[in-house]
Amino acid sequence: MALQRSTVELGVLIYQGAQLAAVHGLTDLFGVANRIAAEHASAQLPLLRISHWQVDAAGTPARVFDSDPGPEQPLMAVLVPPSIGEFTEQQAPPALLEWIRRQHAAGTVLGGVCVGSIMLARSGLLDGRSATTHWSSAQSFAARYPAVRLEANKPIVDDGDLITSAGLMAWSELGLRLVDRLMGPSIAADTARFLVIEHSDSASQCGSNFAPILGHGDGSILKVQHWLQANGAVEVSVAVMAHKAGLEERTFLRRFRNATGLKPTEYCQHLRVGKARQMLEFTNGTIDHIAWTVGYQDPSAFRATFKKITGLTPSDYRSRFGV
Repeated sequence: MALQRSTVELGVLIYQGAQLAAVHGLTDLFGVANRIAAEHASAQLPLLRISHWQVDAAGTPARVFDSDPGPEQPLMAVLVPPSIGEFTEQQAPPALLEWIRRQHAAGTVLGGVCVGSIMLARSGLLDGRSATTHWSSAQSFAARYPAVRLEANKPIVDDGDLITSAGLMAWSELGLRLVDRLMGPSIAADTARFLVIEHSDSASQCGSNFAPILGHGDGSILKVQHWLQANGAVEVSVAVMAHKAGLEERTFLRRFRNATGLKPTEYCQHLRVGKARQMLEFTNGTIDHIAWTVGYQDPSAFRATFKKITGLTPSDYRSRFGV
């Protein structure tokens, strides 16, 4: 009897000037992951359905390739590949930016590589959020999009629902991050090994970076999730979150757990620890300062929560994975 595996669709955007090597490279990477996952014969591992979305003359993307044709389904992620040339206004027409915003509002994870990061900044979705981009455009990016917290020294910024990476070849790490989220760290590591490409091992050795469930269809809860990602879940309460969702507290607690699989307090802990992991990997700030930055007034409480989620103390984590 054949295994009934769920299908998750990942869309790759083909816009004017998009690097086709990245488009086809991502397609092959996800194909390899599918093949490796099939060897494990587990119904818990989803089948990755890869689609290409070509932007037409009016700026509206349409599906032009589908690795597993079937019924329409929501996109779990949309990946915006890099471009060899510099970003131009023609690459981001209003209709395309509106399509990107609609995808995000529906719970789709967005990933941008190099010029792809600029595309996401143009959409306004990176305002108030952390992001990275190619070093050659960092100065102009910072000047043009001052509302974005640019961290150009980082090769990748995984902010849950928005992932940006810096280099022209960083599409491979973006693809592996999604494989890690959807299939687990061992499948991601095996995929990287087969393709002989680099892959950050912090996620595989300490549990994946926090990957919130966004495609649950509850718009009120999704609104709160986007808000928490933007403010880092710092100084929030259940009452504030319920108000943000427009729900009574008991209703909010029930719907939040049904949608995300976590209590709001647990969700916020995972989100804060995810941000702390990035700071431990890429900055030299003291652990107490990092604890305070991600919303913990008590450094000992932060250390306990961090170890509970990652299995390592913050100092051990830094010594292993700090750049």
